[in-house]
Amino acid sequence: MKSRVILITGCSSGIGYHCALGLRDRGYRVFATARKEADVERLSSEGFESFKLDLDDSQSIQSAVDEVLKRSENKLYALFNNGAYGQPGAVEDLHRDVLRSQFETNIFGTQELTNLLLPVMRQQGEGRIIQNSSILGFVSMQYRGAYNASKYALEGLSDTLRQELVGSNVYVSLIEPGPIRSDFRKNALAKFSQNIDTVHSAHQQAYKKKLKALESEGDVPFTLGPDAVLKSLIKALESKRPKARYRVTFPTKIFWYIKRLTSTRLLDRLLRMAD
Repeated sequence: MKSRVILITGCSSGIGYHCALGLRDRGYRVFATARKEADVERLSSEGFESFKLDLDDSQSIQSAVDEVLKRSENKLYALFNNGAYGQPGAVEDLHRDVLRSQFETNIFGTQELTNLLLPVMRQQGEGRIIQNSSILGFVSMQYRGAYNASKYALEGLSDTLRQELVGSNVYVSLIEPGPIRSDFRKNALAKFSQNIDTVHSAHQQAYKKKLKALESEGDVPFTLGPDAVLKSLIKALESKRPKARYRVTFPTKIFWYIKRLTSTRLLDRLLRMAD
């Protein structure tokens, strides 16, 4: 297979880092980006073409795009929009700025980056846009309202974009993981501690349980390693006609069917039990 160029966001750890390694080993030319300079330096020391890309900063996004296109001579086969984080907290405890920050990273920055790179894909007559969504992009779990909303929005934009790109030979695919081994909980804990007033909340007692879960280092049931996402990513990149959705982990697959076959009331009850 000829070397194909891919840009991946959020490569400091977890899914992004593992997929960058896996695709490089598979022969792809990987641009592995990260938000922090220290992570960029580490990735560069490991032999990656790496530079800073902060999805909250339009100038950083534009600079990263310019760098990718300069190094690749205006060629880019694929974009894997992986960079994101989860903001825990009850919906009624989410201040406007907190919710805006969740969308700046998970939606606004992601879509801005995508829109800047789409003309390149159109001009070259091919391309793949792969969005790292979540089981929480189609079912909602309590105390994850900000993240739920951002992933629902990502799915809506992706479904629309997929239709608008028909005939361009540029394909849009969603990967919908359930629990994957990564730093997601650690990062969510930091956002929870920073932005949620647990003392004065009506959900104070529930937050004690939530805090314990975020602090736990053990895997939740049905957790898989990031290699499960890599396998779906490769399919989305290399299939002649990639699927619109790739569901990863048992919870994602089972809740997809439950949502289609049962009532909303029963679905809510099952989701609360699973939490």
